[in-house]
Amino acid sequence: MSPDHGARRSRVIMVEPALTQLAKLIASETHRLDRAIVAISVNPELGTEVSGTLLRDYADEVDGVRVIYYVTALRTITIVSHVEA
Repeated sequence: MSPDHGARRSRVIMVEPALTQLAKLIASETHRLDRAIVAISVNPELGTEVSGTLLRDYADEVDGVRVIYYVTALRTITIVSHVEA
């Protein structure tokens, strides 16, 4: 019998603006942001819908991070367009 596997993560891709923002973060900010991105990759519905768009806005007030992203139709790829930490 095969072992139970957890939820399949979506692949996360960052577009150029998010990569530029990421390059400006210090190590502790990047670490906090990593946790948020992992959470989103496991459950892309965490963020709230941005009205009138395909975007989702995820804010983790405990870690002080914000990620704006959208998910492909098959939910296999999450595309990050904006990050704050």
